[in-house]
Amino acid sequence: MPNEWFAIRTKSNREYVVAEALAGKGYEVLFPRYSVRAAAGPLFPGYLFCRFDVLFRLPILTVPGVLNIVSNGRIPVPLADREIDSIKVLMSSHLPVLPHPYLKQGDVVRIEEGPLAGAEGTIIQTDSKKLVVSITLLQRSVAVNVSPEWIGRPAHRAAYVAS
Repeated sequence: MPNEWFAIRTKSNREYVVAEALAGKGYEVLFPRYSVRAAAGPLFPGYLFCRFDVLFRLPILTVPGVLNIVSNGRIPVPLADREIDSIKVLMSSHLPVLPHPYLKQGDVVRIEEGPLAGAEGTIIQTDSKKLVVSITLLQRSVAVNVSPEWIGRPAHRAAYVAS
């Protein structure tokens, strides 16, 4: 079986130490980090990526700071090479790259910045430039383009059951 990329879940704030230990054992490791002004840290907090043969994963799991290999049940799930390649391209671009919550169509979000700060809405479409959010106002929806950086983490809303 060829070596594939896997996501390794680490203890909190142990990503760097785990990445160094795995690299020291000869594994190919990708630990993407960001650095913008005074802020710096892991691009994927609690995770790093490592290429290895899944049949020989015990040496990975015994590294201090490793919690587990991201799996579906007990079976580690490999990452698509194109996703790892994309992360590598982003990291080598020298453009500012920051962590951002994973957003998808249907997510309820809160606008944290800009002229709509405080509003909540549902993402109805994503594209490469802006997000379109539906905001319920007076039991009607309005669509508005917002800059992605205005959007906070997805809001957690209790399920509504119609009676």
